[in-house]
Amino acid sequence: MRCAVLGDPIGHSLSPVLHNAAYAELGLDWVYEAVQVPAGGLAEFLGHLGDDVRGFSLTMPLKREVMGLAHDVSPRALLAGAANTLVIEDGLMLADNTDLPGIGAALRERYDGPVTRPVLLGAGATAASAGLALVDLGAEVVTVLARSAARAEETRRAIARHPSHPEVVVADLDTTDVVGDVLVSSVPAEAQTAEMVARCGGVAVVFEVVYDPWPTALASSVLDGPGDQVLVGGLDLLVHQAVLQVELFTGQPGPLDAMREAGELALALRARR
Repeated sequence: MRCAVLGDPIGHSLSPVLHNAAYAELGLDWVYEAVQVPAGGLAEFLGHLGDDVRGFSLTMPLKREVMGLAHDVSPRALLAGAANTLVIEDGLMLADNTDLPGIGAALRERYDGPVTRPVLLGAGATAASAGLALVDLGAEVVTVLARSAARAEETRRAIARHPSHPEVVVADLDTTDVVGDVLVSSVPAEAQTAEMVARCGGVAVVFEVVYDPWPTALASSVLDGPGDQVLVGGLDLLVHQAVLQVELFTGQPGPLDAMREAGELALALRARR
């Protein structure tokens, strides 16, 4: 069987490393690759699939685009308004979202404290899943910091749809003080200014979803800091959401340890280049 991660850009993705390690550990003769599919091109791509395709991982900019193309959508993908997983069975496509539970699992692996007033840096599809995951963990007020309130509206609505009816506040990313207990950043590494990073020093937990390049400026501020902040990394999220994808694709639990080890090795090799 064949699987792949789709997105644009896609060359940096570690998903093939994680999934192929999982298939080897599970004794499956499956193949997983990375395929560049630009925004607006997903429908055409999905219209030319062979019978040996089992599923896809979806990254930017396709997580919201896929929602109108699937035959069925899981409740958590509907809630988030985005999907990062497409499972194909008998010619039908199911869209699901493993980012949402993956974020919660990655956070709880590193931090068991309260989550009440989280702050999100960035307002894309990953931020929406992060906000919902944090509400699942007890958050009552979620602050979304974005450069455009209009672009953040879809994420604001997604988080507000949670059955717990959290309060969702949208504010300016470039000027607002970062005040909360858990910070989740999906801001690209190249957009992380020194001024932005400096405003993030007061939170107990920094969850940096970017894993390449690593460490980002934000992650470095925690690693090089006084040690009073917990750091959750992008590889943590990537592994936990991929474990759930493997189970959706294969019907077998994803081998967490083998996948994490493969990801850590791949990142270490990249760092030496």
